[in-house]
Amino acid sequence: MQGYNVLMVYNKDMDKLLMCERLKNPYKGLRNLVGGKIENGEMGIEAAYRELREETNISKEDIKLHHLMDFKYNFHDYYVEVYVGRLKQDVSVSGDENILYWSDLNNNFFDMSLYAGEGNIGHMIEQVNYVKDRLFSNDEFSR
Repeated sequence: MQGYNVLMVYNKDMDKLLMCERLKNPYKGLRNLVGGKIENGEMGIEAAYRELREETNISKEDIKLHHLMDFKYNFHDYYVEVYVGRLKQDVSVSGDENILYWSDLNNNFFDMSLYAGEGNIGHMIEQVNYVKDRLFSNDEFSR
C-alpha cells in the first residue's frame, strides 16, 4: 500500500494556512495543501519534513510537525498521513511544484469546485480547531 502525506502549515498567529494551487493532476487548478509521497523504508514524519523542505523551503528548525490523523483508501490501495504544525516565526516560502500562498481561514474549504480532497481539507481544519490548544501547548514558542 502506497503512502502519502499532507502538511497543514499554519503561520505563527494561527490565522493563515499555507496552501497551493495545483499545477498538475490530480486536482490540477484546485487549491490544496502541500505534501507528497512517502518513499519505501521512510518513516512518515521523516517524509513529512522532507516534502515540506522540498515543496516550501520550510526547514525542521522552522516548525514542529504533529501527526494529526490518517486516511486509508482501501479500494485505491493507498493511505494519507496528515501532519500539522505552526511556524515558530515568519518564513519566506518558495517552491516550484505548485503556486504557494497563505490562505485566510474564513473560506469554505468544503467547496469542491475550489479545493482538492473531496472536503477533507475542511474536515482537517475543523479537527485542528478542536485540538489546537492541546496540540500546540507544549511548543516552546507558545509559552
